[in-house]
Amino acid sequence: MVLAGSAATAAQPPAYRWDLPPGFPPPRVPAGNPMSEAKAVLGKRLFFDTRLSVTGQYSCASCHRPESAFTDGRARAVGATGRRLNHNAMSLVNVAYAVSFGWTNAGFDSLEAQMRRPLFNQHPVEIGLRGREAALLRELAADPAVRAGFAQAFPGSANPISLGHLIQAIACYERTLVFARSVFDRYIFDDDQSALTGAAKRGMALFFGPRLACAQCHFGLNLAGPAAIAGKPPPAPIFADTGTQGRFKVPGLRNVALTAPYMHDGRFVDLRSVLDHYEHIERDRAPGETLDPRLRTFHLAVGEKQDLIDFLESLSDLQYAGSAPLH
Repeated sequence: MVLAGSAATAAQPPAYRWDLPPGFPPPRVPAGNPMSEAKAVLGKRLFFDTRLSVTGQYSCASCHRPESAFTDGRARAVGATGRRLNHNAMSLVNVAYAVSFGWTNAGFDSLEAQMRRPLFNQHPVEIGLRGREAALLRELAADPAVRAGFAQAFPGSANPISLGHLIQAIACYERTLVFARSVFDRYIFDDDQSALTGAAKRGMALFFGPRLACAQCHFGLNLAGPAAIAGKPPPAPIFADTGTQGRFKVPGLRNVALTAPYMHDGRFVDLRSVLDHYEHIERDRAPGETLDPRLRTFHLAVGEKQDLIDFLESLSDLQYAGSAPLH
C-alpha cells in the first residue's frame, strides 16, 4: 500500500536489520513501506507523542503500554476524550505476524490501513485526528527533533513531513515489537527440556491434544492463527462466531497472563474465568446464539485446569516477568 507522501525516491535509508528470536522468520512488509531503522525510531517517537490526540494528553501508547505487553489493563479501551471504546485493547506484541488487524473483520490488510481507524474514528473518538491533520503537521514541523527525524526516515522526499509518512513510520515501529523469549520458546526453539515445569508440560499436552483441541483456533507463531511467512501470502484469518454478538478475531495467546481482562469486551478478569466459560460454553450460551462448531463443552479436573493455566503463563515473554501478577 502506497500512502500519500510515500512515493519512491532515489535516496533510501539503509535496509533494516532484523534482530529476531529463534524460530521467527522476517515478517512480511508492504512493498510501499520498506523497513528502516530511521523510520522505526521516528515511529516510536510518534507512537508516544500526545500531540497526535485531540486533547494533547493521549497517544497510541495510552492504550498500548509497553509494561503491560502493549495493552492497557482495562475491560474496554478509553479514547482521548475519555469515552469508553467498543473493545478491549489488543496487544501489539508480534503484530508484525498478524494476518488481520483489530477485533472485527474490517478488511484491513496492513498495519498502515488499520491505523487510520484509531487516528480518524469519530464514533467513538480514539485519537481524534480528523480535521486537525494540517495543524498537527505544522506543529511537528516546528519541532527540530521531529523535523530531523522525518528527514532521516524519508530522505530525498520533497515533503517528508506528511500524514502518509507519519502512518508509515508508526507501522514500522509496531513491526519491530517482536518478542518471543518465553520459557515456552526456550522449550520449543532452544530444546531446553528444563524450561517448562511438569505442570506446564501437562497443560501443553491438554492444549494441543485432541480432547480440548485449543490449537484448532490458537495456532501459528502467535497462537492466534497461521503466521504470515515472508514471501508467501497470509492465509485467511480465523474469526470466532459468537452468534448474536457477531464475529470476533481469535486473539493471540502470547503474554496472555499479562493482558487481563479478557475477551473482546474484557468480561473476564482472569484466566480461570476464561476456562470456566469455555468449559460450559454450550450450557451458558445465550438463547438463539449459534456457536462456532469448534467450540464444545469439556470437563477439566481441578488439577488439569491449573496445569492449563501454568502452560498459558509459560507464554509470557521473559522481559515482562514481574510486570504483572500471573494469578
